[in-house]
Amino acid sequence: MDEIIALDQALFLELHRHRSPFWDVVMVLISNKYVWFPFYGVLVGLFIYFYQRKGWLMVLSLGASVGLADFISSGILKPTVARLRPCHDQLINASVNAIDGCGGQYGFVSSHAANAFAVAIFVILLLPRKQWLFKILLLVWAIAISYSRVYLGVHYPGDITGGALIGVGAALLSMYFYRKASERFVFWRG
Repeated sequence: MDEIIALDQALFLELHRHRSPFWDVVMVLISNKYVWFPFYGVLVGLFIYFYQRKGWLMVLSLGASVGLADFISSGILKPTVARLRPCHDQLINASVNAIDGCGGQYGFVSSHAANAFAVAIFVILLLPRKQWLFKILLLVWAIAISYSRVYLGVHYPGDITGGALIGVGAALLSMYFYRKASERFVFWRG
């Protein structure tokens, strides 16, 4: 386990050292959850507009996906694992520039990564195959948010990977229940 932690720290330091004033601003914006509220609003509006009542079930299921990912990452894993963020870790924090502040004490797993992947994977699973470009953009979006957390000095790559896996799992579970509910309850069709 010590070798994995050392590798994660080395990878973090390598990724974190490639910075510039321009990218500092961009990464702070990408990482800011409030910047994405208009995107979420448009997504919810499109679901309801195109799918009417079934769109509401989609929105509830998407919310469940994000809620589950966030609860597992922030409510269970961070306090249980208690792995310090790079900016709080005495071994490497001298090499860390937490551009936008350090955040809470613990970082495993990244809630940003968990939530972004929960949204991206759930929506990707909802979209028809012909929407491949939007699917790629959603993945790039989730990866960009995740990478921004390493860039900003608040998460190790392992935190991001763990968060992404939690998000994918939450999306798959929510999609399973969405499909069951949409098949079972006729009133959602329409």
